[in-house]
Amino acid sequence: MPDDEIVIPALLRAARGSYGRVIRARLAACGCEDMPRNGAFVLGGMANRGASAGAMLGGLGVTRTAGYELLDVLVVRGYLERVAAPDDPMCIETRLTGRGHAAGLAIADAIAEVDEELTKRITAQELAGLRAGLGALAALAADRGEPG
Repeated sequence: MPDDEIVIPALLRAARGSYGRVIRARLAACGCEDMPRNGAFVLGGMANRGASAGAMLGGLGVTRTAGYELLDVLVVRGYLERVAAPDDPMCIETRLTGRGHAAGLAIADAIAEVDEELTKRITAQELAGLRAGLGALAALAADRGEPG
């Protein structure tokens, strides 16, 4: 079946796997095979984009309880730590550990690998169109108040 006959949700599902498989392989290679579901999204954003744990949980679109459970698992498995904020000892910050930083690097390397392979298959103009289309879909969801 030609690509233009496949519905966009099916293409999105298949495409997501391209990144997921490579990310999981890179994490396993660096000893992070115990990464929980959605953990790579949180750690990747924190390590590679400087985002806070809270901001990354917001991007997941999960309940507050599910988000805190994910953070708890990441803490128990040694990817994150909770420490008192330097300016307010009553406030607790969630930070990456050395293992969390290593996982973040593996995630960034995996994304770069897939991105490089992608640029060999489509033109820069097609890549820009892909980004624009995905951005428009994300904006539709945001306009409807749907989680990211």
